[in-house]
Amino acid sequence: MIKDSIQFGSKTIDFQLTFSDRKSLGITVTPEMEVLVKAPVNVTLDKVKKKLKDKAPWILKQQSFFLPFHPKTSAKKYVSGESHLYLGRQYRLKVSEGKTNEVKLKGKFIEVICPENANPEELLRKWYLEHARARFSQYAKPWIERFKQYQVEPSSIVLREMPTRWGSCTPKGKIILNPDLIKAPKGCIEYVIIHELCHLVHRDHTQTFFELQAKELPEWEKWKMRLEVLLA
Repeated sequence: MIKDSIQFGSKTIDFQLTFSDRKSLGITVTPEMEVLVKAPVNVTLDKVKKKLKDKAPWILKQQSFFLPFHPKTSAKKYVSGESHLYLGRQYRLKVSEGKTNEVKLKGKFIEVICPENANPEELLRKWYLEHARARFSQYAKPWIERFKQYQVEPSSIVLREMPTRWGSCTPKGKIILNPDLIKAPKGCIEYVIIHELCHLVHRDHTQTFFELQAKELPEWEKWKMRLEVLLA
């Protein structure tokens, strides 16, 4: 494998190149925004770079599409006064000392009550996970029913922390959602759910995939942008 890059305007596009016994050059942009190039063994590196420059606008567009699926929330210290998101709204964190472990919404605050030696971060993450499990199931249920018209249904929906993804769909039909999505508005969560349900019908990001996504969620671009801006 060869790792190299090209320059397109002010943008640097890194790529990974492999040669194989094939007739044409193929370019893939992965959900991790990696650019993978497969080329015939007789193609020179200069020709590969020329092809990449020709396709640069498409590559950057694909990377931009996957960008909101990459969590970018800044590191927190989990101390009183910090701002934390829940379902798209900003709340102030209030850490109070108490005899029990408890997290609750109280007005404009997310209040964490715990003993002095407890870990507020761990308690809050557990609280987020519990709410994500309940909300995601609630939001996904009507969409799963709707997508049965396309003769598809996820084998399961599971939550898993993913440092570079908001959601994914396995070849066997399991939809995986990042619990950190609970910090985004309902529309953003539904957008990711619908996006992965569309993958049960069309595995790749083809024109038919986007047509289906637009049919089911006409405002998907608005929610995509909202997710990108809110959790940047």
